[in-house]
Amino acid sequence: MASFLPGITTAVSRIITGDLRQGHAVTVRAIKVWSRSVGLVMEDAQLQSGKACKTPSQDLGRIGQLVVQRAPEWVKSTAGKLSVLLKKIISCTSAHRHWRVRLEMVGLVDHLLATCSQSLKECLGHPGEPKVRERCEAALREISQRNQSCSRSSDGTSQSLADVLSENLHSLATSLPRLMRTSNDQKKLFVLKVFLGYLKVLGPLVSVVLNSAAHLERISKALMQVLELDVMDVRIVEERSHGDNLERSSDSEGSYAAHIHQKHFLYFTDEKIFCVLVEICQTLGYYGNIYLLTDHLLDLYRQSLVYRKQAAMVLNEIVRGAAGIAMATGRQCLDNGVQGPSASQEDLKVAAVSIMEEYTSLTNWNLITTCETTNGDHQDQQLLSPSRLLSISISDTTSITANSLQLIPSSSAPPPPSTSTSTIHQLNSNIWQLCIQLEGIACLAQALGRDFRPLLMTSLYPVLEKAGEETLLVNQAALSSMMDISKACGYSSLKELINDNSDYLLNDISLNLQRLSLHPQAPRVMTVMLAHSDSSLLPLIRDIVQDVLMALDLSYNRSAALFCSVLHALMTALARWFPVSRCRTSGSASSKTSTDDLNVRQFLLDYQKQKDLAEGVGIEVDDIEDLEVPRPSEGEDAEDVGGPDEKSELPSHLNITKDVMERCIHLLSDPSLQLRLKVLDVLELCVYVLSERENELLPMAHRCWPVLLQRL
Repeated sequence: MASFLPGITTAVSRIITGDLRQGHAVTVRAIKVWSRSVGLVMEDAQLQSGKACKTPSQDLGRIGQLVVQRAPEWVKSTAGKLSVLLKKIISCTSAHRHWRVRLEMVGLVDHLLATCSQSLKECLGHPGEPKVRERCEAALREISQRNQSCSRSSDGTSQSLADVLSENLHSLATSLPRLMRTSNDQKKLFVLKVFLGYLKVLGPLVSVVLNSAAHLERISKALMQVLELDVMDVRIVEERSHGDNLERSSDSEGSYAAHIHQKHFLYFTDEKIFCVLVEICQTLGYYGNIYLLTDHLLDLYRQSLVYRKQAAMVLNEIVRGAAGIAMATGRQCLDNGVQGPSASQEDLKVAAVSIMEEYTSLTNWNLITTCETTNGDHQDQQLLSPSRLLSISISDTTSITANSLQLIPSSSAPPPPSTSTSTIHQLNSNIWQLCIQLEGIACLAQALGRDFRPLLMTSLYPVLEKAGEETLLVNQAALSSMMDISKACGYSSLKELINDNSDYLLNDISLNLQRLSLHPQAPRVMTVMLAHSDSSLLPLIRDIVQDVLMALDLSYNRSAALFCSVLHALMTALARWFPVSRCRTSGSASSKTSTDDLNVRQFLLDYQKQKDLAEGVGIEVDDIEDLEVPRPSEGEDAEDVGGPDEKSELPSHLNITKDVMERCIHLLSDPSLQLRLKVLDVLELCVYVLSERENELLPMAHRCWPVLLQRL
């Protein structure tokens, strides 16, 4: 092996110092071959074994000339030549751009020092540099001692390192928006990972750094500019949800999380960049002061419409990070200690309440998300606008009874915003803001867990409002938020979540129906509740249904379109809760068919006799007996034995169905085509529910028939 060492080391050195385009894997493998070859030949244990050098046998012939005697002179000469090659290798690899090459170089040095420290003295340094070597060793010893004492006490070195890191963090945050605008995605990802690395190394000292107003302002503004959304996609405002979505979601609750629209940012497109930004925000929440961060970001949220969506996104992830969600436990930080989240559960509750109040305030929650493009949409928008809606209130006048409902105009409501200013950009911005706020409520629930249940009294009703929104993106975000809330609070399904909180939800609906001008979304909340609950809700909603029907009676021309969707959802729920039994109907039909088959001859004879009587043919005195009323059948006798007919009390769902069907008869002549179509759907559901009681269905069907004929 010693014979081939010069050629091997020279050839491999050329590979190591060759073109960078060959890739780091080739360089790493070449360094490993070089170190193992030199270590095998120049190993101190072999050279100092003291064994006598064997003379090569003459039988080898010319091959014997290749045998090398590793005498001290040869070792010294070889070490000098290897030193030249090693210097060249170190100069090319010590600053290599790939970390695996640098790591393998450290392994080469470690291997040579461990096995060849005596034979390769020439490679350790020139004799003329002892002072430099001594100073380097002293500096390394000092750094090692300070690093060991850092875990016991915070000395000047660790403080200076924290200062350096904080200054670098400030300068990087200053240049971050410019780099995000001008660099490619690979460079952006590298810069953000450096930013994240500073935060992780600082660890709990992040809270100290953020106490500086300059650092907090610079970091927050950098995140605001980097996370700016692209809201110019016209499909966001065009996509609409339908009532069928609510019905399908109750059966497939896990499907909506996958259908949520992906965010599109202005300055990057790579999903990895967004993941690093999310981790940066979570790290700030994990180590930072939750009160300081919440107050500062809420100030940005209130002050600037431009930063509102970004501030909400950062707030959501900060809360998740403060709760330790999606964060690696037991992080090793600058102070060499294992750290956990800095915020307690009580701190999270206080922050959650303040964030919830800001998100669900009227100015930030009731945003315009649709533009009036069609006549039907224009009419619905007028009905939902505060200046057009009429509130349901308890009348004090003497002309109406004390318990009646009256529609009065709302004079204190602000005028509706002009649709001319509702551009696509503004509508998309409002839609994304609502989606981010809905995601934020879900984040708060995940952070608090079961402790979020007391906050359901103030948060669940607004989320249900947006679950009934016509805009598809908001609708999906609300349904996804409801699912996350139910899981975080320990509910097995949306049905259990709504049923367990139905008492105060229905109380809010009842109160808001009386102030419809201020709360025009109350009917939609009821629609969502009906879509995600079961028959146990029926006793609680009977009074509210009567309120809705009475309001409809008092103002068909104004609130019919508003309440018709509620009636449709109600009848859909009743049809789902109380399916009609088909067994009894099919059994009676089959028995009736068999009886008809047996009495065909008698039927034809009776028909001929009745026809002759009608034409006056063959009437004689003896045939008077034929004019007598025929005797009832055995089945009819059995029915008449019980005496006079007594109607049994109808179930509550059938009474509600009859009341709804009564209102639909009057709405069939409404001039609005959309309303008439919706009413026909409601009528179909009413007929389905009443089909189990023919005595109730047939009179109502006869009442509807003349109006239906006119529609044909």
